[in-house]
Amino acid sequence: MKYEYSGQLRKLTDLATNGTSDDIDKIMEHLNTDSTFAMTRFADFALSLVESEEGTKRIEYYLFNGSQIQRNYASLYLNRICEWKPVKKAYEEGLIDELQAYAR
Repeated sequence: MKYEYSGQLRKLTDLATNGTSDDIDKIMEHLNTDSTFAMTRFADFALSLVESEEGTKRIEYYLFNGSQIQRNYASLYLNRICEWKPVKKAYEEGLIDELQAYAR
């Protein structure tokens, strides 16, 4: 079943479906200290749709180079797709806490 979204959620899901590095950057721009709860949910959902290798690599980039909130959502994404090595490395480097390292 394919869902049709509108507004900001549609924009984010379209970016995620494209999955280029530039698209991931645009999604991650929405994850900052001023983000509303709704926006964090929209961005998280959009990230869950990323399937491209380029997009996954860019999300991994944010795990090590993003703000704290971006690192947390990058970790969540990578855990969900069972890419644990980078998450473990980020945890060992102190970039994410134990709770985030094991979150799904």
